[in-house]
Amino acid sequence: MGGNPVSRTLRAFITATAASLTILFAASTAQAVNIPAVTDQYLFSSSLSQFTSVRAQQPYADQLDWSSDGCSWSPDSPFGFKFLPSCHRHDFGYRNYKRQSRFTESTRLRIDDNFKADLYKTCGGNWACKRTADVYYAAVRKFGGTSSSTAAAIEAYTG
Repeated sequence: MGGNPVSRTLRAFITATAASLTILFAASTAQAVNIPAVTDQYLFSSSLSQFTSVRAQQPYADQLDWSSDGCSWSPDSPFGFKFLPSCHRHDFGYRNYKRQSRFTESTRLRIDDNFKADLYKTCGGNWACKRTADVYYAAVRKFGGTSSSTAAAIEAYTG
């Protein structure tokens, strides 16, 4: 084993650096994000409270539309019922499905049904809350395909 110690150290350093860079680039390529799958995870598989936490962090902000006008012209908390997080997730669904060119009548129905489920979970067993949720749901079903947001659909329905 010839060579001076400096040469061996330099060679070992270069080899280790090259190996590290290879692993780093391979890992970043292997971990490419499937944004439609991430969208579906946040929209349909995460609880509403998990979605709210993720929304506060806004991961993949360059690829996902986190904007929302909430329930805007309609109350965010009608009669004290906290509907705003449900409106945020509904807007997230519409905006990202449109952005990803996946917004169809069947996906719209799935997003709207998820909105209703979120509202009902917020209501628990409260009958009056569920009837209010039914009005919000009916609004997005009637006007959601043509309105720019959850709020606009609710305003058009109740206007």
